[in-house]
Amino acid sequence: MTSTGESTSTSIGIEDLELAASHHVLDLGALAEARGVDPAKYTRGIGLDEMGVVAADEDVVSLGASAASRLLARTGTEGLRTVLFATESGVDQSKSGAVIVHGLLGLPSSVRSVELKQACYAGAAAVQTAIGIVARRPQEKVLVIAADVARYGLGTSGEPTQGAGAVALLIAADPALLAIDPVSGVYSADVDDFWRPNDSTTALVNGRLSISAYKNALLGAWDDLQAQGGPGVDELDAVVYHQPFTKMAVKAQRFLDQHTGGRLDPEALEQGAVYDRRLGNTYTASLWAGLAALLDHRDGLGGRRIGLFSYGSGSAGEMLTGTVQPGYARPERAAATRAALDERVPVTVAEYEELHERLLGSDEDVETPRVTTAPFRFAGVQEGARKYVATA
Repeated sequence: MTSTGESTSTSIGIEDLELAASHHVLDLGALAEARGVDPAKYTRGIGLDEMGVVAADEDVVSLGASAASRLLARTGTEGLRTVLFATESGVDQSKSGAVIVHGLLGLPSSVRSVELKQACYAGAAAVQTAIGIVARRPQEKVLVIAADVARYGLGTSGEPTQGAGAVALLIAADPALLAIDPVSGVYSADVDDFWRPNDSTTALVNGRLSISAYKNALLGAWDDLQAQGGPGVDELDAVVYHQPFTKMAVKAQRFLDQHTGGRLDPEALEQGAVYDRRLGNTYTASLWAGLAALLDHRDGLGGRRIGLFSYGSGSAGEMLTGTVQPGYARPERAAATRAALDERVPVTVAEYEELHERLLGSDEDVETPRVTTAPFRFAGVQEGARKYVATA
């Protein structure tokens, strides 16, 4: 290390991670019955069993702050100098969710706080940004939060691919979970496959175009990874994919196998889909929930290299690779995640529809009912500003 704190040889990656789920959950079998479709269309067709539903006093900020607080309770905050919040469900057009989380966590003023946006890809962009920060000063750490609430219109084709959740990751030198390789493959193209205008509360989707845009980004990012000298498919134990629905990962691996002539282990797909099947679509958090599931359910990964494919509509893709570290298995974290999913409060379809249509503006003061038992909650709107409080 030089006198300025610069280093180019230190491994950098994920020191620890934590997942947060919404307070409510909707069984997709009940939604299928209400919409007059075969439940297998959801459970087998798109590979989703449940959909996270936020309570009246939850949003991406409260979800992200709750995940981060549990993470930092384990890791501490020594060396933490940056908070990056990745979301496409931002609560304000100017003020970042990162700044609000910074205040809720009681972090010192000497911590920069920024929000990033590029559809579901923003979580990977935040991780890469964090790695760059740590590469300059390896004694620093970066808190990355990926949190989203996916919303589509009631009764639309996208409705069963809604969801809610957050993943907080601590990026550090000499990481305990995953050392991310310096080389990655990237792909960008201007495509209108999915977007949400400023005057809309729900996303607009061209489903067929979205699948082809995902495929193009995956194969383009893979080819760029190879052009940059990255590992070949035979050097990877598994690949975790962005999962707007878990069958998308199955399609993605089929595309990649056909493109490379390789064959990745299909069992890893099932292991990496365990949490996303129950969360539903969590946009920026989806890939990282998949990583958490793979680490929690796949034995023998220590010392093995895996791939991580992030996709964001519009479109941007990146294929990262990294080596899972010895001792990565954390049974207590896995147990806590299962408990968070199991303890969600079920809602009926009618209750879900009421929550879905309950939208608060900034033109009048509103106090939200106290529902969530998570560490933080959205308390309401005062003088046009959203307010958040600790629940304890």
